[in-house]
Parts: sequence; C-alpha cells; structure tokens
Amino acid sequence: MIRRKWPAAGVGVLLAALTAGLAFPSAAVAGEPTGQDAPQVDLVLDVSGSMRTRDIDGQSRMAAAKQAFNEVLDATPEEVELGIRTLGANYPGDDKKEGCKDTAQLYPVGPLDRTEAKTAVATLNPTGWTPIGPALLKAAGDFKDGNGSKRIVLISDGEDTCAPLDPCEVAREIAAKGIGLTIDTLGLVPNAKLSRQLSCIAEATGGTYTSVQHQDELTDRVNELVDRAAEPVVTPVATEGAASCAKAPTLESGLYTDREEFGQQRWYRVDVLPGQELRASVSVAADRAVNPDYGVLLRAVTVHNREIVRGEAAGTGRTDVLSTGLRYPKPERDDNDDDGDKPAAETVCLAVTNSFSPGSGVKTTPGLPLELTIDVVEGPDGSSDVASFGLGRGWWLLGTLVLAGFLAGLVWGWLSRWRFAVWRTS
Repeated sequence: MIRRKWPAAGVGVLLAALTAGLAFPSAAVAGEPTGQDAPQVDLVLDVSGSMRTRDIDGQSRMAAAKQAFNEVLDATPEEVELGIRTLGANYPGDDKKEGCKDTAQLYPVGPLDRTEAKTAVATLNPTGWTPIGPALLKAAGDFKDGNGSKRIVLISDGEDTCAPLDPCEVAREIAAKGIGLTIDTLGLVPNAKLSRQLSCIAEATGGTYTSVQHQDELTDRVNELVDRAAEPVVTPVATEGAASCAKAPTLESGLYTDREEFGQQRWYRVDVLPGQELRASVSVAADRAVNPDYGVLLRAVTVHNREIVRGEAAGTGRTDVLSTGLRYPKPERDDNDDDGDKPAAETVCLAVTNSFSPGSGVKTTPGLPLELTIDVVEGPDGSSDVASFGLGRGWWLLGTLVLAGFLAGLVWGWLSRWRFAVWRTS
C-alpha cells in the first residue's frame, strides 16, 4: 500500500501538476495538435420505445431530442464533420437477437448538409430495443482516419438491453485501441442504474456524463460537446512502458498514454541536459470497480537505481483519476568542467507504480488507462525560481500575508485599547 505523506507530499504534488501544466506549451513536441484534419463528431441517439414517454417539458423524449438536434445542427461549426447514428429505431419485434442488431448510420460522419441531416432526424419514431453496446461498436467505425479529434455523444433514456455485451467493456475496448476516441454520455432519466452505466462508459474513454431533464439543457449540453470537438486539442501519443529502465522507451516532451495492469510497474526514460529541469506528472484512471485504499507512485531514479525524487498520491474510495507529479532540476556544469564539448545528457528513469486492486468479478484486462506528461525545460536561473518546501514563489505571497496580518493585529489592538480607555473615562 502506497501511503500519502502530509503535508509536504500533497503540496509537492500540487506544485508539480501546476508547473507541468503551465510550462507545457512548447514547440515541436510529441502530442502537439497538427490542425491538419477536421474534428469529427458522431451523435448516437436512442430511439427505443421508451422514448415515447412524455416527461420532458410536456412533450415526449423523442420530440425533445429532435428539437435539440435541429438547434445543434444549426449551430454546428463549419469545420466540424458530424454524423448521426441511431439505436433501436427500426426493429419493433420481441426477438432479442434481432433487436440487438438494431443500430444504423442515419447520416454519415462528414461535411454537414444541415437540410439533409434535419430531414433524416424528422423521420425517426421510437421503436424497439436499447442496444447501446452494439451501437458503440459500430459508431467507433463511423470515423474516417486522421489525426483530428473524434467524439461520440451518446443520448439515451435507458440502460442497455443487450447483455451480456456490457457497454462499459465495449468502451474500455475502444479506449484500449488507442485511437483517441472520446465518448460523452447524456441521460434523459434521473435513474441511478442508468447513471452508473453511462458514467462508466464515459469514464472509460475520458469523457463526461450529464443528466438532463429539460429540452434546453439537452440542446446546450450537446452544443457544448460539439463545440469542444472543434477546439485545438493535444492528442496523446500511445507508448508502451517496459518492465525495467534498461528496456524502457526514451520519451521527449509531450503527452503520452499507456495501459498499466493492477499493481504493475512501468518504466520510461527521459534525457536531461545540465541546466535543464524535468517536470513529469502521471494520472492513472480507475475505469472500473476497484477496492478502496489505493495509490499511485511516480519515481525518478538514475540508471544505477538511485532514487532522485518522487511524487505520490493515495485514495480511499471510488476515485475516477489519481494523479501525482515531480520536478528534477539538473545543475549546470562547473566552469572547470567546460572542455568545449557538448555536455552529456543524464538519463533519468521514471517508474510508475499503482496499488489498485480489482473489485470482485472485475476483469483485469486491458490494464488501467495511464496518462504521462513529460516536459523538459530550461532550469531555474536563481534561488527565487526554485521550489522551497513545495511553495516556490508562493513564499513571497505568504510573507506578505503574514506581514499584513501582523500590522492589522497591531492596529486592531490599538483601537481596542483606545475604545476601552474612552469607555472608562465616560
């Protein structure tokens, strides 16, 4: 069990995460957006029989969804390629095998013809089953190849009816392919079971779950997700850590994704020149049920296995993501060491360890999603730039606050004594 060290470890983790996030933008690093391909969005709509229910602002769920879709189609940015897929729209019968095949591409992912897309949506009528798992599998194949962002927005009013094909497992398989596909989910019913399933689907791919009960909420949320797809994003680069530093991949500054088995240790290498600082952070997502009491440890060690610095975090409940980070400034060489040759880089080994354990009956494969941020920057110029007790330049603010508090206390004490003296004399 990896335990948290308070308060220094907590402050250090926060500092590392902040500094890595603030300093990350740099030119020509792995994982930068290229802007070459258009973002793609696939709206996946539940058209099962339950969508006839009239409980959204006095109209049926289907009518609210259609109205929301029309407004979303009008507002879709020109650069976004959008498609629409349905589930449960065509088969009205009782044969589960047939009902679980009922998913179709209503409008292909590509340049948007708003009139044609609206006409297709207008033809929909609530019909059959709720094959969420099969629909997600098909939707993952709706996208064209490219390095632009890919996003599925799933809208449903009920949980999947096609077990044993678990939609959560389908989402994990999609995430494990490393195609950078995010699934966001929206639930039209405040139902605990539906919420758990849609949350699980979203978490598996780094997406979001939202419960909506009004038509304007649905419109606003789908619009927000479509707009988000058009924003510049950093696409993580898939990598594969090794069981030892000697066999580990050498990484440059960038954002990387990997999979780590329960209780496993993964190794990566980073070259750091004299005068540079390594800033690294790692996040491990618990995308399935795990036992309480767990932790994540990130260590920087030399090639001779001497620990340089570490960052760690711990949790005691169901936590979606656990993150930690570290900083390692490598000093400049002494002038006496300057022989005119280019200074040699030091190979720093980064080890990521987790102490998650699966809940009863939970599959252990694929491994847990891991996201690693590496940033190698110019080292601090002076002592004022170096973190002190995890606060860095925050000491200036802390000192100012202490001085202000001291002066305020003196003034308040003087006023209190003056008021007391006035009261005595009167």
